[in-house]
Amino acid sequence: MTVKKGQIIDVEIADLAFGGKGLTRVDGMAVFIDGAVPGDRVEARIFKKRKQYAEARVVQLLRPSSDRVPAPCEYSGFCGGCKWQFLHYDKQLAYKQSHVKEALEHIAGLQAPRVHPTLPADPIFGYRNKMEFSCSDRRWLLPSEMDQADQDISFALGLHVPGTFHKVLDTRACLLQPALGNRILEEVRQGMRASGKPPYGLRSHVGFWRFLMLRHSVARDQWLVNLITSGEAIEVIRPMAEKLMDAHPEIVSVVNNVTGRKAAIAMGEYEVPVAGQSRLKDRIGPFEFAISANSFFQTNTRSAALLYGKVKEFARLSGTEFVLDLYSGTGTIAIFLADAAREVVGMEIVASAVQDAEDNCRSNHIGNCRFVQGDIRERLAALEASPDVMILDPPRDGMHKDVLKQVIQIAPPRIVYVSCNPATLARDISLLKDHYHIAEVQPVDMFPHTWHIESVARLEKLSH
Repeated sequence: MTVKKGQIIDVEIADLAFGGKGLTRVDGMAVFIDGAVPGDRVEARIFKKRKQYAEARVVQLLRPSSDRVPAPCEYSGFCGGCKWQFLHYDKQLAYKQSHVKEALEHIAGLQAPRVHPTLPADPIFGYRNKMEFSCSDRRWLLPSEMDQADQDISFALGLHVPGTFHKVLDTRACLLQPALGNRILEEVRQGMRASGKPPYGLRSHVGFWRFLMLRHSVARDQWLVNLITSGEAIEVIRPMAEKLMDAHPEIVSVVNNVTGRKAAIAMGEYEVPVAGQSRLKDRIGPFEFAISANSFFQTNTRSAALLYGKVKEFARLSGTEFVLDLYSGTGTIAIFLADAAREVVGMEIVASAVQDAEDNCRSNHIGNCRFVQGDIRERLAALEASPDVMILDPPRDGMHKDVLKQVIQIAPPRIVYVSCNPATLARDISLLKDHYHIAEVQPVDMFPHTWHIESVARLEKLSH
């Protein structure tokens, strides 16, 4: 039969595709089904048809897979935050390993790449040190709420439902953040609703309350609360801040980011200090890092220590090496490697990140790291000394092909590539594989219950 949009299909799920969707085939055509796991038998409706594939949504779960577990979150299946809660955690780890391996085989063309089992996270709930909640004047109702009378749909503070940018789930708790974060979320919601200020309309672009950002220091068990608004109203925000800090001594900072931009980004054009200190301090391994409201910092502190430890292991440093760290950000990897290298130089285009990196070096009393700000293509061209080890930690889109060409010309004996996207890791390795042996790859689970996966690859220069 020909697959058609709107068609109801009765299928068994055979695999999980990268991106987290169940995969089956109907008359040879790949069909991706959100919310389904291998072994499930489902009734699903086709909602998108393309030449090579189709997409469907589950109408009814006819027979659950043995890999399926009850999701503890009431928003599972609706919220876009963590779509794999209903998949046994051991299976999550196995699929993440296979997704990295498949990308290297199919995109990079490697045969039997050495991909280790995924390093698990611990804990697998309450692990996020940063959460962003959106405000909206349109609340998305759960099916169980549809028939309830007197539902107020004019205010929501929470997370988005995929495909509905202007409506927000009025999220009472997110299991990915520590328990105190959920109490703060509820008290901020009450404060916003009592303030007399309206939530921001994601279609109208009118309103005051835009986002709530919570940041948590795992090492010190301290919190930063960032209220993002469309304008200033310190007379409203300061009493809220004082009430929060009186109730929860763990809150050491409240700031107000202000933005008039329409873009749905939880970052202000400027920041107003409200109460307490301006930054948190957290630790990864033995090193301490200052974190402001808008600083980049790995979202899972405990798993970041595993990730950076694996980078250090793969770098195989003896204390004599010159290490070049591309896309060095706030300097976390450079600082982690400094005590095992002769010198570490980081290159980073974002000036504020370089400033944070230099501050982090000073606070950790590290004297053999320095950072170069600017476009990496230009900075690499001016490089005077050749590194013994090169660290590549690009953004999700991977590396620019011109930078890869420069890396090949510089020809460091060893490369350690840190990736948050198996597809772009594989694409970049496909350009490096004629010059480097891909010795091993270690996936690290930074984001349990999602399909996202970090990995660290060790590449050794080939002797032609």
